[in-house]
Amino acid sequence: MPRCFSIAGHSIGPGAPVFIVAELSANHRGSLDEARQLIRAAADAGADAVKLQTYTADTLTIDSARQWFQIEPGTLWSGRTLYDLYQEAYTPWDWHPELKSVAEQCGLTLFSTPFDLTAVAFLEQLALPAHKIASFELVDLPLVTAVAQTGKPLIVSTGMADWNEIDEAVAAIRATGNEQFALLKCTSAYPAPLAEMNLRVLPRLAERYGVPVGLSDHSPGHTAAVAAVALGASIIEKHFTLDRRAGGPDAAFSLEPGEFRALVNAVRATEAALGSDDIIAGPAEQKSRVFRRSLFVVADMQAGDEFTAANVRSIRPGHGLPPKHLAAVLGRRAKHAIERGTPLAWDMIA
Repeated sequence: MPRCFSIAGHSIGPGAPVFIVAELSANHRGSLDEARQLIRAAADAGADAVKLQTYTADTLTIDSARQWFQIEPGTLWSGRTLYDLYQEAYTPWDWHPELKSVAEQCGLTLFSTPFDLTAVAFLEQLALPAHKIASFELVDLPLVTAVAQTGKPLIVSTGMADWNEIDEAVAAIRATGNEQFALLKCTSAYPAPLAEMNLRVLPRLAERYGVPVGLSDHSPGHTAAVAAVALGASIIEKHFTLDRRAGGPDAAFSLEPGEFRALVNAVRATEAALGSDDIIAGPAEQKSRVFRRSLFVVADMQAGDEFTAANVRSIRPGHGLPPKHLAAVLGRRAKHAIERGTPLAWDMIA
């Protein structure tokens, strides 16, 4: 059984409510006011937490137009340089304290993804309750180690990684003594095709590493999120925007507030439906037991009459002896007169 941990009072792991994270990313579109609105809207939509990304264009890459820094065709950002994209998408660091305050006022947990050591130090000064390792940074083991050394809970995305790379990242985390981490299945395509989500790996991730698992979801809608919860996901992370039509680097694979609320409702309904792994009848089902079949006397009988297929039948409702006793009843005799429509009981049988 995966080891549970907590983030700001939220228990993370099997048996706990799914931890639902609204990823703000670049969807503030460079506006502090829009970032505030996003956090308030995420709270209204039922999120448990909001997540930022903490970097600058200069900490992620260099300002170069050489071929290696050009984004290839076939993505949402084709034709741009990495530096140009990150310059547009980053969240100014001086916004972080205010956004943390807004989140707290809304009852949300706020944390972030640090993309370099200066970001780790900055986020630690803000005393955020957890850190995220992005899929693209999973192979940066010095960064993974530095984040783990904070002792804070970690949520680690595994997009693009093979088993060896996940093994190495998990080993780096555990080498620091930090056991408070979860692994997220992630398909690092934007948007991610449902046919490439491979959600069946979730139970295998949980078993192999003994930690809670979840989904960082870039697919359309909330189908994948619901399926992931059914397969054991304890965390769902989804990009969040106020209005896809307004544009922005991540808008195309983000959910609007009403859609995010639908995701939250679907996840909560799914975890409620999963229930117990035992065969039990709940209160609602117990009420239906009366409509089962049972043994009834279906013709008037006198004392001493023989029970036969003509006067005893298995019918609804379920007030008589269980049908499995029919063979034991047939051929025996009535102890006293029995009126048609009487549920059969052992004390009526001589």
